[in-house]
Formats: sequence, C-alpha cells, structure tokens
Amino acid sequence: MDAELVSTQAPQRRITDPEEALTLLERAVPGLTGLRRPMQAMIDWAGLEQGLGTGLPSDFKHLAEWYPTFDIGGFLLVGLPEPGEEGRFLQGTLATLEVLSAAWLEPRLGLLAHPARGGLLPWGESCDSDKFMWRTTGPTPQDWVVTVASRGGAWWHYGGGAVQFLAEYCTGDLEPWGLPPINLEILPS
Repeated sequence: MDAELVSTQAPQRRITDPEEALTLLERAVPGLTGLRRPMQAMIDWAGLEQGLGTGLPSDFKHLAEWYPTFDIGGFLLVGLPEPGEEGRFLQGTLATLEVLSAAWLEPRLGLLAHPARGGLLPWGESCDSDKFMWRTTGPTPQDWVVTVASRGGAWWHYGGGAVQFLAEYCTGDLEPWGLPPINLEILPS
C-alpha cells in the first residue's frame, strides 16, 4: 500500500478521565446508550493485556466494561472484548496485527506493528477497510494517540484517546481526513 503520513490533529483538550470520555461519546451518539450494559462487565484485563504484551488505555477499558462491540452508521466497527471471550478478542487482535504487518504498515514512515517500540495496535476498522489504531508511544497507555490509516492511503494521528476520537469524529469536531462523514445510527454487532 502506498501511504502518506498527512499530519496530526490535536483535540482542544485531551480528555484523560475515562468516565468523561465515555460521557462525551454518549452525548455525541445518542443511540449508543441503548446498548449500555445494565451492570459494569468484569473483563479479564490482566489476561488480555498479558497476551497482548501491553496494558490498554483506561478509556477503552471503561468503554468495554459498559458496552458490547458496536457499529456506528454501518461504517465504523468498534470491537470490544466480552466477559469470558477475552481469548477470542486476543486472537482476533493478533490476527489483525499479522494482516497489518503484511499488507498495511509503512516502515519507511516509522509505522510498525505492535510489539515493535511505538508499534501500532488496532482497536477498530471501517467497512471500507480503514484502520483505527493506537500508536503505543508514551510512558503509559493513557498517553497513546490514535493513528488512522485510510484505505485511500492517507495516514494521520489524533492526539487523544480512542473514545475521545470516536466522539469528535461523530460530532464533526475533527477533520476526517480521508474518511467520510459518519451516520450516527448505532448497530449492535
């Protein structure tokens, strides 16, 4: 794939509190709350993170504890681990990493797959094969930024977490370089 690193977009304020980020997403996508679990799920984060070889950002973990996998507008699939199905999620993530390494990533741009230092770790994808990943740089997973690889070849970074990215993409508060405007209909997956 012939990719071009476009640039980085920064949110006006990076949200680091997982509850605040989730509230922002729920406001941005009103139908999402219809999928909210009645009780916070217990997910084996220690086992999942051990299998991945890294911790995961707290906003993503908080999202997964309250929501199952969902699809925004028939376009963006946010894959989340389910209680008791962490192994399936891990295997899916590892398989996606293999595909990314073989066909998507751009070593000439410094875009390598996790577990390489600063490597990219997928957390979502579109029906058009756009990839949504974390760039695993920084002292903790809370410092990771989002990297978007559009099918058209534009790669860009967003200087916030995955949940804030989703909220700002849905509200139009970020420029969706290489991505279409998004329909806010929520579909369980």
